[in-house]
Amino acid sequence: MSLRLGPFTVDHPFLLAPMAGITNSPFRRLMRKQGSAIVISELVSANGLEHASQRTMDLLKYHEDERIVGLQIFGDDVHYLVKACQYIERTGADFVDLNLGCPVPKVVKNGAGAALCRNPVELGKILTSMVQSVKIPVTIKIRTGWDETTRNALDVIRAAEDAGVAWVAIHGRTRAQGYSGEADWDFIGDMKAKTKMQIIGNGDVVTAPQAVARFKEYGVDAVMIGRGALRNPFLFRQARDLLRGVEPENIEAGKICALIDEQRKYLEDTFSGRGISIHARKFLAWYSAGYPGSSEFRKKVFQDLEGDALWDASKEFFEKAVKARDLSHLAEPFLMGGHG
Repeated sequence: MSLRLGPFTVDHPFLLAPMAGITNSPFRRLMRKQGSAIVISELVSANGLEHASQRTMDLLKYHEDERIVGLQIFGDDVHYLVKACQYIERTGADFVDLNLGCPVPKVVKNGAGAALCRNPVELGKILTSMVQSVKIPVTIKIRTGWDETTRNALDVIRAAEDAGVAWVAIHGRTRAQGYSGEADWDFIGDMKAKTKMQIIGNGDVVTAPQAVARFKEYGVDAVMIGRGALRNPFLFRQARDLLRGVEPENIEAGKICALIDEQRKYLEDTFSGRGISIHARKFLAWYSAGYPGSSEFRKKVFQDLEGDALWDASKEFFEKAVKARDLSHLAEPFLMGGHG
């Protein structure tokens, strides 16, 4: 099957959610290779870009094998947001994504992230300026609202549609919820039913059957997966196969070890020295969640291992652990205080 998301043609509706500190270029490359239809960078400050912060510039780098790739920005000043859009267009990225869902106090206290959605009229003006400033698509990611008493996502969607935004991704929680509680997919489905806008649903999708069910039951145009891909990096391929009526292939130890080798290569392409180990540790720890002995493995990863020893110990762990627990049946709560 093929479908359209904005101007893009994709062969399935499952894509990687942007996550701060997680969706760096190496992980995006890995997830594209593992089947994510589209990837999006972690959030980048439009103000930081204006001031030419090296860290900001590094976050906006990508590789050709990431396409279709979007770069996500945040901010509250329309001037800086427009300039950031124009900079991203010059990099050759496929689209710009505006973060309107971040609940972190240091972001919202300055009027950015989820705070921008509190005034849909003013937001509409900002979005119009952004869309008109570039030829590439502009997309947004929002929450259901600020809190339970102000779930104004429909007003935000209508403002986005009027501005010419390509699609709206909705995380099914309010800003007040943060990442607690459950994502409200009934709300997401209701938003899709009330608008012609393309809607991407996001929140609490951690298995392939869940991803397919959310897509079919709620009428959304696509399903965005965050922490589920950290628990099971093969999730996109599994969901795609299941949607096509094909039994997802069993993930054996050899496939996990090959994925670990790929991630090492991508990390070494981007980082150097201890930076490689710092990034490797968190992903290897996430992948191990739910396996027998994972707690001891994580302690070892963060305390004792560097360089080749880190990678060798990781492959040894998965070769033993995968026999006891199949990735496709992992179901215990994971990263509930983290990304959705």
